[in-house]
Parts: sequence; structure tokens; C-alpha cells
Amino acid sequence: MVKLIIQIPCYNEEATLGVTLAELPQTLPGVDCVEWLIIDDGSLDRTVEVARACGVKHVVQFPYNQGLAKAFMAGVEASVRAGADIIVNTDADNQYCAADIPQLIAPILQGEADMVLGARPINDIPHFSPVKKRLQGFGSWVVRLASNTQIPDAPSGFRAFSREAALKFNVFNEYTYTLETIIQAGQRGMKIESVPIRTNGYLRPSRLVKSIPSYVQRSLFTILRIFMTYRPLRFFLFAGSVPFSLGFLLGVRWLILYFGGTPRSHVPSLILAAILMLIGFQLWILGLVADLLAVNRKILEDNQLHFRRLNWTQPQRPSHEP
Repeated sequence: MVKLIIQIPCYNEEATLGVTLAELPQTLPGVDCVEWLIIDDGSLDRTVEVARACGVKHVVQFPYNQGLAKAFMAGVEASVRAGADIIVNTDADNQYCAADIPQLIAPILQGEADMVLGARPINDIPHFSPVKKRLQGFGSWVVRLASNTQIPDAPSGFRAFSREAALKFNVFNEYTYTLETIIQAGQRGMKIESVPIRTNGYLRPSRLVKSIPSYVQRSLFTILRIFMTYRPLRFFLFAGSVPFSLGFLLGVRWLILYFGGTPRSHVPSLILAAILMLIGFQLWILGLVADLLAVNRKILEDNQLHFRRLNWTQPQRPSHEP
């Protein structure tokens, strides 16, 4: 028996949640049981009441707003505890076309993928600004580089993953889960696929993009942290190579001037070259230390996976408040 749970993180979604739930399927080909789950991230409106009135079986409630990433992980845990074999994540603003769920889960049902992402037609979405479109593309490129995958739309929240993949997720970022989970999946050797999906009309402004400067700042910080966490040696080797190379060139210049018999000593250039090369060398050492810590993190993740397999298989009540 294949059980699928569609999870929706929610924060003050009273106005749009009913529209989203009305579009969700109650039966799917290849699936024996379809259930819905919402994560109420401390909503101040009637989000939970709307969900229950629309037939949502599982409700995870936070006493206060904790952010999209924690809501996502709470939903993943609740879905696994509820016996889900496949989990589909979507948004409460109905931006993703629910009719594309069969295509989204098909590679998992066929055993061809552990995780499937819905790729939106980014350039054709009218309410996305040019800056946001470029940042979405840049973020996807960084994720492809860090995860060794070929995902065209990494920030997409419309995704499906198997029970085993769900057990392996860890999200450290409080801002969003989208980029980090892909990189983790790639690092752990999971099979990741992407399928084209459609989007619906615009219902409300994005909660993540409050302003373009804020979005740029958070996106760049997220990308930087991803590289430092999952590619520490490569990151610090590159970061150290910049000052070391500049210092090396200044040192070569000083040697040429010194042996060329120039009347000036150029001591400040020599001091600056030494400082830059020392900074580069220290960054390289930091990269080696960070790489050793990354190995330790992988061991801890294996232990966590073993714990989750034992603990998350316990039955969970329909409502859960952490």
C-alpha cells in the first residue's frame, strides 16, 4: 500500500488556503491513500479552522511563528510518523498547479528518483521582477555546482520525495529549506529529477520576498553559507587563493625591482605582500579544518538517520504542538 501526504506550510493563509486545498487531488494513479497535512506556523487568523473545514486530516501547530524552514521540517517529521511513503510539498498561495502532482511523483513511483522538483517557467511568470528572475537563476546555478546535480529551478517549493529521503533531511537555515535540501540530497547520493510544471495566477505577495534588497541579502547569505557548510575545502581554497595570489604578485614585483637596482626600497609593498600571502595561507588551513569538521558532521548525520528510523516510525497523533 502506497500512502502519499501533501504537506503545506501555512502562516496566516485564511484567504488563500481554501483555494489551494480545493485544487488538491484526493486520489492519484499508483497511490492507494492520499492525505493532506498543514503546518500552522503560529498563524493569527483562521488558517486552522479553514483547513479542518476543507477536510485536512493532519495539523501541526506552532505556538508562534518559527519560519518556513522549521515548518517544512516539522511537516516532514509528521508525515513520516503518519506513515507516508511519498511526501509532496506545496505552498498555501496556490502558485503551483496541483494537476501536475502525478508527473511530480511518477519518477518516485517508478523507482527512478528519491526526490523530484517541479521546474517553473521562471522567465514567463509576469509578477517576478527581472532582479528576482536573475537571482533565482543564480541560486540554481550555485546549487547545481554544490550538489553535482542538474536542477533548473532550485528555489521551487513544489517537490516530492520518498520516505527514505525525508529521513535524511537536515535544515540549518531558518530562512528557507529549498536550496539546502537539494544540496544534502546530492551530497548523500540520492537520485534527483526535475519535471516541468505549470503555475497559477497571482493571489498574494510573497512572504519570503518582502523587498528586493532584503531578498538579495538573504539569498547571498544563504548561498555563501551553503558553500561554507557543504563545500568548505573548495570555498576556503578559493577564498585563500585570492589574497595569496595578490601577495605573490606583489612579492614578484618587489624582487624584480630589488634586483633591477631601483633606488627605492619598496618595503611597504614587501610588507603588504607578506600580509596577503599569510592571510591566504591561513584561509587554506581553515579550509582543511572545516573539511575535517564536515567529515564529523557526516558521521553525526548517519547516527541521526539511525535514530530517526527508530523514532519516527512511532505513531503520531493528528495534531502536534512542539
